[in-house]
Amino acid sequence: MYVESNDIQVIETIEELQKKLNRNERNHKTVGFVPTMGFLHEGHLSLAKHAREQNDIVVMSIFVNPAQFGPGEDFESYPRDRERDIRLAREAGVDIVFIPTVEEMYPMDGGIRILPGMQASELCGAARPGHFDGVLKVVLKLFNIVDPDRSYFGMKDAQQLAIIETFVRDFNLRTAIVRVPIVREDDGLAKSSRNVNLTTAERTEAPIIYRALQIGAQMFAEGADPNAIEQEVSDWIVCNSSGKIDYVRLLAYPQLVPVLEGTQEVILACAVKFSTTRLIDNIIMSTKDGTYVPYDDEQ
Repeated sequence: MYVESNDIQVIETIEELQKKLNRNERNHKTVGFVPTMGFLHEGHLSLAKHAREQNDIVVMSIFVNPAQFGPGEDFESYPRDRERDIRLAREAGVDIVFIPTVEEMYPMDGGIRILPGMQASELCGAARPGHFDGVLKVVLKLFNIVDPDRSYFGMKDAQQLAIIETFVRDFNLRTAIVRVPIVREDDGLAKSSRNVNLTTAERTEAPIIYRALQIGAQMFAEGADPNAIEQEVSDWIVCNSSGKIDYVRLLAYPQLVPVLEGTQEVILACAVKFSTTRLIDNIIMSTKDGTYVPYDDEQ
């Protein structure tokens, strides 16, 4: 069913959304899709803004996907605020918000699995087995439900974006993936729904992550060895915050393999765990001159 909410429609069932977006009845209107897990912030709204500028119809999904949470992760405590999300989506120009229940998305399990390739063994995937299986599962379902012309993903989740781009390419899915730059707080901290879980002291320390990445980026521009860059970024975070390093990696992007001759872009990425909150961040660089590529995190 769906409910009208001023100029936005809130749809809760797959059947109703597919009926609404039937390609034969779109009259050649393009559909831009913004998949989210809700508790919207400026990063999500930036995705919606890009979609609004490039499409006739903008659809946003709000679904906290249990398939991508492992044992002991924060599925139950993941922040949720339906009415606030609908209001922010409306203000961002979204036409349709799709808010299904877990039972609507996963009514039964037939045992079929989608397995990502080697890209999932690096960065976040190394410590979260099965995470990207769950991401691809929900992404494929959402792409089939919405059938979008373009789908918008933020560069903050750069590993996820790389895997989804590969998935779309290798399986000939007809949506085009649009990269959208990271949105940051004034102090440099990447916007994230999890930032609200930081203590006051941790929130003060968290921008150190981006500062450390900037130091690493400068070292890269000066021709430093990848191992030295990774070590310097790690040391800088440990010495200047209470955060514990999950990983700091400099890799070819989007392949997520060691940097080799001929690599055109690299990612310097890290994950840092504070008391109850794990934060990720990254910078994408060109191998030609060490400068940022056009879809980097600088707005």
